[in-house]
This record gives sequence, structure tokens and C-alpha cells, in this order.
Amino acid sequence: MTVVVPEVRAATRAVYAAFILAGVAAASWASRIPQVRDELGLTPSRLGLVLLALAAGSIVSLLIAGQIVARFGSSRTVATMGVLLGVAMFSIAIGYEFGVVPVVIGLFGFGFANGAWDVAMNVQGAIVERRLGKAIMPRFHAGFSVGTVAGALAGAAAVALGLSVTVHLAVTAVLIAVVVVFSVRAFVPDDAGPVPTVTPSDPTMIASNPPVVTKRDRFRNAVSTWREPRTILVGVFVLAFAFTEGAGIDWISVSMIDSYGTSAAVGTLAFALFLSAMTAGRWFGPALLDRYGRVPVVRVLAAVSLGGLALYILGPGAPYAFLGALLWGLGASLGFPVGMSAAADDPAHAASRVSVVASIGYCAFLGGPPLIGFLGDHMTVKNALVAVAVLLIVSLTLAGAVKPLPEASLEEERLG
Repeated sequence: MTVVVPEVRAATRAVYAAFILAGVAAASWASRIPQVRDELGLTPSRLGLVLLALAAGSIVSLLIAGQIVARFGSSRTVATMGVLLGVAMFSIAIGYEFGVVPVVIGLFGFGFANGAWDVAMNVQGAIVERRLGKAIMPRFHAGFSVGTVAGALAGAAAVALGLSVTVHLAVTAVLIAVVVVFSVRAFVPDDAGPVPTVTPSDPTMIASNPPVVTKRDRFRNAVSTWREPRTILVGVFVLAFAFTEGAGIDWISVSMIDSYGTSAAVGTLAFALFLSAMTAGRWFGPALLDRYGRVPVVRVLAAVSLGGLALYILGPGAPYAFLGALLWGLGASLGFPVGMSAAADDPAHAASRVSVVASIGYCAFLGGPPLIGFLGDHMTVKNALVAVAVLLIVSLTLAGAVKPLPEASLEEERLG
């Protein structure tokens, strides 16, 4: 086993930072949704439509994110989108006091920045993963979850201390915009040959040295990628898990308050527990993936999430809901990162395939909030979460699509 070169160590830390900051941003906003809802007097269905703006911005961004990353590189993309996200969050912090329209505009900008940031950091994460020669993508996504837990706990503290939404989100926005610009300087170049610096511990990892891929090559591949059956199936698989994850992020706090009668602080703590469970699953998941493989692990976790969701919906009281949220988050932990790794199995097509898979996956955030909100108007938000169970069953049937590509298939794609 050779020693990992310093630039790869530095890039690994930088990728962790990018994921953590993205998580802080997402949870900081999500932790204050109940207060924004109350200030604006929104019903569940109207709140769902407001949240739709964030998802719409993400979808628009994701449709062109592959081209953006191919043209400007993952480092410049993350830095630019980090600043844009900070500006959008700051506008939400100020604008919510003036009505719905400023919040919708801010959320669209937030979603746009988040979409391209997400693709760029996953592309860089895939490059680092190949350079290391072992599965690490779930731990990068664990970094995102660490950020969401930190953001959620900070949000709970802000609520308990009576800190205004404006102060909380404005300070967070400035910190994210500043820190992200400096953290991405350690990213390795996207065109650098992804040569493994250690002996791969997983036989499915690529051990050979693929040819250097230019920005022009990745740009040309972007459109044709939408016609690949495996890529589309992986995208739908990611969509199911994104819906599962997104429903928890958007609606746990609200449903705890409305259906279980908890205080706002307790509702935010349930949200933090959900995120903590996802963090644990993503941090310890790589060992399970290396030992048992992607497909068996994600199928078992989908079943765990189904069980937790059933307990959350059907439990007779808040303690059962807390346990359900824990299992729900644990089971949902690996679906998204495993799908990203599957999309990036071939480095020659990583940027375009990650963009396609992320675009499909983010449709969950586009349709999820209004769907849950609409159903919530008729059967309570808690009961509306049955829709998540349907998508989890879909993920069980499509799990085979994330099986790693054999090296022979990768070689055929490069020659073809």
C-alpha cells in the first residue's frame, strides 16, 4: 500500500468541508420553516407551494450543472454557488418579514445555487474516491449530514433562545459564503488523471489508469447521457431516496408540532435526531458497502426506513415518533450517496451522469413538498407521509441498478 499524496489528503478535507457547509445551509433554513410558516400564515398546501420554489431552482440548475462543471470546473463552481447561496439565504432572512414573494425569490436562488454546488462537489468527491482507491463517497455525504445536524441544533438553540429568523439566517449566510470560497482552493483539478494512490480494498473499484478526460469531452457527453437506461434507473432510485430524505427534512418539525402537540424546540430536536441517524448511517456505511456490496445494503436499509416511517406515522405518542424518526433517517442514509457513486463509476462520464442522476433525484424535491402539503390539508401532514413508503418500495425494486460497473464494461465504453 502506497502513501496517499498530500494533495489528495487536502482535497479530501476540502470535499468534506463543501459537504458540511451545504448541510449547514440546508438545515439552517429547514429548522426555521415553522416560524416562517407562522409569520406568513401559510396552510400546509401553501407552504408546500412555497417550498416548491427551492426545488424549482434546483431543477433548473441541475439541468445545466453538467455543462457548468465541465466549463468552469468543480472548484470554481462550488465557490461561485456558495456565494450565490449565501446571498439567497440573506435575502430570505430579510424578505420573510415583507411577505411571501421575497421568500419565494430567495428560495429559488437558494435552490439554483444548491443544485450546481451539489453536482460539483459530488464530481470532486468521485475524483477523490478514485484517487484513494476505496469507497468514501458515503462519508462525504455523512459530512453533509454532520452539517445538517449542526445546523438543526443551532436552529433549535436559536428557537429556544428566541433569536429571530432574520439574525439567525443572515449570520449563517455570511459565514457560509466566506468559508466556502477558501475551502475549495484545495480541490484537485478535474482533468487530473484519477490515479489510485493506495491499493484498492474493494475489488469493484477501478484499478487501472483511465485516460485524461478534457472539458470538451465531458460537455459532448452531457446530452447523450440522458439516453442511457442504467443512468435513468439509477436516477429514479436516487429520486426515491431523495424523496424519503427530503420529506423528513421538510416535514418532521411541522408534523411533530401539529400531530403530536410538541413545542417548536422539541419538533426541531426530532428533526435533529433524524439527521443524526442519517449521519451515523453514512459514516459507518462504507464498511458495510465494502463487505456486502451496494445492492444488499441499500435494500436492507430501505426496509429499515419503511419500518421507521410506519412507527412514526402509526405510533401512539411522541416517544414512538422519535424512535421512528431515528430508524427512518438511518434507513435513508446511503441511498443518495450510493446512487452518486454508481453514476460516477466511469470517470469518463462522471460529470454528465452525476448531473443526470442528480436532476432526476431532485425531482423529489420539486414534487415532494406540494404533494405532502396537498395531502396534509386532507389527512394531516403525518398521515400524508404514507407517500414516502410508496417511493421506498420503488427503491427496493430498482436497487439492482446501482451494482458497480464491471471493469470490462468500462473499457468497452471508453473504446466505444
